[in-house]
Amino acid sequence: MSSSVERPVTVAVAGTHSTGKTTFIARLAHELRRDKITVAHVADLGETAMSLGLPLLDNHTWASTLWFITKGISKEIEAWNRADVVLVDRPVADAIGYYRAALVYRGEEPEHDRVIMLESLAKHHSVNYDLLFKTTLDPTIPLGDNKERDSNARFRHLADLHVASVLEDLDLPHELLPVDGHDDALAQAIHFIDGHLSGVAGTS
Repeated sequence: MSSSVERPVTVAVAGTHSTGKTTFIARLAHELRRDKITVAHVADLGETAMSLGLPLLDNHTWASTLWFITKGISKEIEAWNRADVVLVDRPVADAIGYYRAALVYRGEEPEHDRVIMLESLAKHHSVNYDLLFKTTLDPTIPLGDNKERDSNARFRHLADLHVASVLEDLDLPHELLPVDGHDDALAQAIHFIDGHLSGVAGTS
């Protein structure tokens, strides 16, 4: 996927919570920095949203989803001038997946025009992701205990399903990242990044 905007190589990891996104990105950043590649990390915005009192997880609203998308876009653009590679923990389409999951969880219907606007923003910005992974949920693996998280297994499953459906609906090419597939995905990402930084086409 290409863009006319000059920017670094960008790798994003989507998926429901506690499926290894942050761990994978940390490993990838470590390997790249060891090779003297400058890396910028756009972190998950959940803790920032929580500090601002924005509704999260099964309480997601249209407004909080818009905040996640626009804040995420801003953070990514800020990183473009600071690194050879930008690693994104949750691409902007993730927020729509969580919003859809929250609506299903609450038994509510979306406002069609507002959803179209969110999807248009996410679709147009997502051309800036050169390589996109989507984690796969293993429900036997418990939620992490290193940060405050929702322990609602049903919502976690809904978020996994709806993040996947958003990627398909918006026609965003992506690779699956299973729990036991991090080593292979790491090698794939490094090969992809090395190829792009050296100007070699067709390295996906």
